[in-house]
Amino acid sequence: MFHHVFFWLDRPEDRDALIAGLESLRAIPQIRALHIGIPAATEQRDVVEGGFTVSELMQFDSLADQKAYQDHPLHLRFVEQCGHLWSRVVVYDVETVSP
Repeated sequence: MFHHVFFWLDRPEDRDALIAGLESLRAIPQIRALHIGIPAATEQRDVVEGGFTVSELMQFDSLADQKAYQDHPLHLRFVEQCGHLWSRVVVYDVETVSP
């Protein structure tokens, strides 16, 4: 399964602090893969949402692993330490239907 999170920051200058916080999540053993990114400088089209500041995409082997991540002390600490940085967050949790 995939867990894709988009963050809109209150202050763009806090981007590096958020990225550092996201990097700290790599230590959570249930995360199979973690990709952190910023909006790409692609062609502007009506279907492209580029207003976010940072995104993270995680891959898990199962819903149980994703739940363990949500409850993990490092994730809870990340939310506590970095939660004040964003003004909006949107999460897409996706189960894989094809290999």
